Amino acid sequence: MKRFAAAFLSVLFLAVPALAGASVAQAQEGARLRVDLAGLGPRVITSSTTALTVTGTVTNTGDRRITKPQVRLQVADRATTDRGIGDVLAGAVVKDTPLTDFTSIADVLEPGQSAPLTITVPLTGARAERFSRPGVYPLLVNVNGTPEFGGPARLGAVSMLMPVLTPPGKQAPSRSGAPSMTLLWPLTGNVPHVYAAPYGNPIVLADDRLAGEISGDGRLNALVTSAASAVRNNANLAKSMCFALDPDLLATVDAMTRGYLVHTETGNIDGKGAEAAKTWLTEVRALVGGRCVVALPFADADLDALTRIRPGDTSLVTRAATGAATIQELTDVTPQTGVLWPDGTPSTSVLTALTDAGVRTLLTDAGKLAPAAAGGGVTVQGSAVRLQPTDSLISAAMTGVPSVPGSVTVPATTERAVASQNGLGALAFRAGLGQAAGQQRPDHLLVAPPRRWDASAEEFTTYLQQVGEFLSAGVVTATGLPTLLAATPEASGSVGDSGANPAAGVDAGVVSTLADLDVKATGLASAMQLDPTKRVKPEDVVEPVRLAELRGASTAWRGLPADAATTNAQAELTAISGRVTVSQPKQTIALASGNSPLPVYVSNDLPVGINARFALDNNTGLRPTDAQDRFFPASGGKNYFLPVEALRAGRFSVDVSLRTPTGTPLGSSARFELTSTEYGAITIIATVAAGVALLLLASRRIYRRVKDARAGRDVVA
Repeated sequence: MKRFAAAFLSVLFLAVPALAGASVAQAQEGARLRVDLAGLGPRVITSSTTALTVTGTVTNTGDRRITKPQVRLQVADRATTDRGIGDVLAGAVVKDTPLTDFTSIADVLEPGQSAPLTITVPLTGARAERFSRPGVYPLLVNVNGTPEFGGPARLGAVSMLMPVLTPPGKQAPSRSGAPSMTLLWPLTGNVPHVYAAPYGNPIVLADDRLAGEISGDGRLNALVTSAASAVRNNANLAKSMCFALDPDLLATVDAMTRGYLVHTETGNIDGKGAEAAKTWLTEVRALVGGRCVVALPFADADLDALTRIRPGDTSLVTRAATGAATIQELTDVTPQTGVLWPDGTPSTSVLTALTDAGVRTLLTDAGKLAPAAAGGGVTVQGSAVRLQPTDSLISAAMTGVPSVPGSVTVPATTERAVASQNGLGALAFRAGLGQAAGQQRPDHLLVAPPRRWDASAEEFTTYLQQVGEFLSAGVVTATGLPTLLAATPEASGSVGDSGANPAAGVDAGVVSTLADLDVKATGLASAMQLDPTKRVKPEDVVEPVRLAELRGASTAWRGLPADAATTNAQAELTAISGRVTVSQPKQTIALASGNSPLPVYVSNDLPVGINARFALDNNTGLRPTDAQDRFFPASGGKNYFLPVEALRAGRFSVDVSLRTPTGTPLGSSARFELTSTEYGAITIIATVAAGVALLLLASRRIYRRVKDARAGRDVVA
């Protein structure tokens, strides 16, 4: 009974998640085998296709031995609706039929053990008939096996979309009415990498991972090299592409070219990626030169979160939205004027701030617009901002996020090959491949890959080549983004979800911490004064904190530890405040009298003067008598004499620090060891009072003795 129950529960538990498109999803849902695809060929079936090949590995991710693991390829009927495509991406159960028989992968897979899989399907005869009409077909790589203490079951699977332009061996159909297409190509980092970049000092990175990303097989280098090759070889594809650049990424790489440091637990060390940074920036300039470029928000910041960091003040949103000047300076290319591609759909307050910042066009998710746009722009009611919709279905296919309401909410695949393959399938479907007669098709497709799309150079190249073949085959036609934005918006509507989705936004704790740091930075700036010899504005000194706040609000931190998002802002604030400090005395200070001043040496390494006041802590035995603000000149240091009053004699200590008039701490406190040989007023008063009391007691004792002596003589007499 126990074996039967275990087998039954295993099958019941695994039946649904085994159909999910992602091996990651399978691991979350308890699948025992993970399927990792390494190759799929061809990516699109045409009349010349004679066979279909799938390669990869199968890994036992459970804690039980799997016997007789075997694999086969299955295909479902072609999708005819957006919902049908979305259901496949979400991992919903679809009716499919085998393309192959089960073939053995290995005799046994022990826990943690892997084995290769290879499936080759000749597309002839009955198998070719499974792809008898142009369209997009769901493919399923299905792996069965028998877990220890269980029965045979489906233990792992990967599903994907397979476009069929022309059935194998048949003549290509004529095509007409193909929609135009524009492809965004994002260049932004996985996360912001800056640890600290204080004014006038070299940049310090949190680690040296960015050097790896921009060189060799790194993701950012792969994005650049694959795109460069594609636009050289296909003019139509080059016409359709627009490069989305993150100003923070470009500024960080540019700073690396001048030498940089890497933060470690034991101190900062020299970074190793300066030459890689120079090479990558040169290649980016060559890639985007003379081509379409649009700006991402600085560090891909969540604009709605910025409005919550500083409520009622839109200056952070403005700062995030005005990175075009940085892009132009570092690439010699002027981005599309007033165009921004933020993550998510902006709220009303964000739209107002963006309007004030000069943004007139936002590239955003079509699924959040009301009424939904069919590829054309929408003017937001009550605003001068135009929303140009990206295609939601294609974006969902490439990011692995289900977009169809009511579908199974199992995350779709995040595997590199499968994600781009599904993107190709969704693009072909939205272009009209296999859709039912009379079904409305968009006039234009604005394709937006994941902002931090992670794949190999080979995978990026394969994707771009296939998109180029779609253009050559007339599935879509190429249209540049400037041409698209020159067209008059089709409709006027509202943001469909009334603003950002809190569940997908920046963590509330991060926003609260950044808001607190922003207040402290404002206090620092208000205490600073321009030095006439340095000519450095206080706002420039505090600017690194503001940029760090934008990095802290980056959408890249979603799903990562909250403290990682605020490390940069905290480090920047510490770097500024730490340059104004009280020096630790090297010896004990003797106070010559009860009101002797305390000599305190203060150094200000900032290029601006600053107003601050002394603060005494742990000061039992000493009382300050001066709480006034003092001015500390830029780039200098000197002794200041702090009026204090000793409350007792002897040896004691006191902690001395500096704070701005608004209470922001400066530097670290210094401990002063003191000795006092003189009495303060209170000590003197107490001593006098004690002396008077002693005198009175002594006088009383003498009086009683004299009285008693006289009384004794009288008795003797």
